[in-house]
Amino acid sequence: MTHISVSFMALTSSRPKRKVSGRRYVAYRKKRAFETRRLPTMTKLDETKKSTLKTMGGHKKQILLTANIANVYNPKDKKYKKVKIKSIIDNSANRHFIRRNILTKGAIIDTEAGKAKVTSRPGQEGTVNAVLIE
Repeated sequence: MTHISVSFMALTSSRPKRKVSGRRYVAYRKKRAFETRRLPTMTKLDETKKSTLKTMGGHKKQILLTANIANVYNPKDKKYKKVKIKSIIDNSANRHFIRRNILTKGAIIDTEAGKAKVTSRPGQEGTVNAVLIE
């Protein structure tokens, strides 16, 4: 029986190793813990599930793993309403997110109140806020 070892490199938000021309930058230091980042949350359309993450400075961040309810703002009434999300119609972030039912900022959702555009970042803020569009 063979044992396969898989190691993953840490994702960082530091500068790349290569310049636009293809030449290498001279490394002046190693990766730092504060430069690490995580994989995108990819909030899906399903019964609402949240998770809590530890962030820098000992703070906590609530992320939305799945959601089926949105806080929709009606510009005419100037009021918010909690409504159920039926489906995702359009997503400017990635066209494949539509069929995978992934919610991101800027996505057009079909709700019980009508079509709405997502204004919050569900994977970062832990809620789905949207504005009705005609």
